[in-house]
Amino acid sequence: MVSPFIDKRHGTERRVAECVQRLAGEYEIHVYSNRVEDVDLDKITWHRIPALPGPHLFGYLWWFLANHLWRWRDSRFRGLAPEVVYSPGINCLDADAISVHVVFARLRESVREQVQLSRNPMKTWPQLIHRRIYYRLIQFLEGRVYPRPDRPLAAVSQKVAGDLNHYYGRTDQVRVVYGGLDLSRFNPERRVSLRPAARARFGLAENNFVLLLIGNGWKNKGLPSLLESAGLLRDSRLMVLVAGRDNPAPYKVLIEQHHLAGRVQFLPPRPDVEFFYAAADAYVGPSLEDAFAQPPAEAMACGLPVITSRNNGGAEMISHNSDGLILEDPEDVRTLAEWICRLLNDSDFRRGLAVNAARTARKFTWENNAAEMKAVFEQARLSRGEQRVRRRGGSGGKK
Repeated sequence: MVSPFIDKRHGTERRVAECVQRLAGEYEIHVYSNRVEDVDLDKITWHRIPALPGPHLFGYLWWFLANHLWRWRDSRFRGLAPEVVYSPGINCLDADAISVHVVFARLRESVREQVQLSRNPMKTWPQLIHRRIYYRLIQFLEGRVYPRPDRPLAAVSQKVAGDLNHYYGRTDQVRVVYGGLDLSRFNPERRVSLRPAARARFGLAENNFVLLLIGNGWKNKGLPSLLESAGLLRDSRLMVLVAGRDNPAPYKVLIEQHHLAGRVQFLPPRPDVEFFYAAADAYVGPSLEDAFAQPPAEAMACGLPVITSRNNGGAEMISHNSDGLILEDPEDVRTLAEWICRLLNDSDFRRGLAVNAARTARKFTWENNAAEMKAVFEQARLSRGEQRVRRRGGSGGKK
């Protein structure tokens, strides 16, 4: 497994950690990584690769080159010959199996206007230029890796599978493998038990109706639409909690403009993210672009009514108007406001969505995810074996 870091606090890396945890007894797993946390190191072999400090782009380039070098050294001088090389995303050129959590060709297209220098203050230009170069580099590498038909790909959603087909012509050996949920943490009973402490911690009144949004990159997560929709309702009971890492300063103007002063809280991340769900009455995440946003799925497991957008691959687990609400246009603030209003005032509708949401979420376990990934690894092992046979046959023919 080749991944710059592994832990249970980030989306892609959590999937790897949960997979390692469940498959370590079935495979001899060697992990090449800068950092490994939240995984039992007694069950795997960690080949630590030092990280390079500095801008992310330089760190990635070093990581990309270093993991190839470290693995070549172990193969050449230590006789370590893996049957399958697995990479979550673009970490190497020789992966036999890859899980695809985002297609950068699609991402570049979706953020093209956002990263134009003419649309942003000059002080942000160095960061924007760095981001544009990084996205272009990853897209270039995608073009060298994803089109190979003999390389099994695990897409995190049908949306991502569609992007792989659209940009790289991949339809064969592409399996959709949804993420899982830790149902011991994310369930209605735990949410209810934490609710009094969570509401008190955030200073929420009994009659407040709390809308929650979690994630980094709040613009992409749909925060502007959420704020505008909440402002349209002019209901003093509405409160908005926004958790994650981003700069709240650009949203202060929107908060004033939509008469939401004193009713929006920006909160730093915390490891017990279920504490946020306990404080909320609904989760609202009208994503502009998301391969598979984890927070809406976690909110469903907690028994919260959820509104997300069709642009979130996670919407595939929702049946509209049954166990959640899917906004076709993430910037349709009037429809979003109408739905928030109904959740606020129609307790039977709200309760029905919540009960069905929790029932649906119980189907998405990390055990199911690990079983699907095992099938991908076995497919990769078979494909690699067939390639060796073909190479031997080709060599024999020439002789």
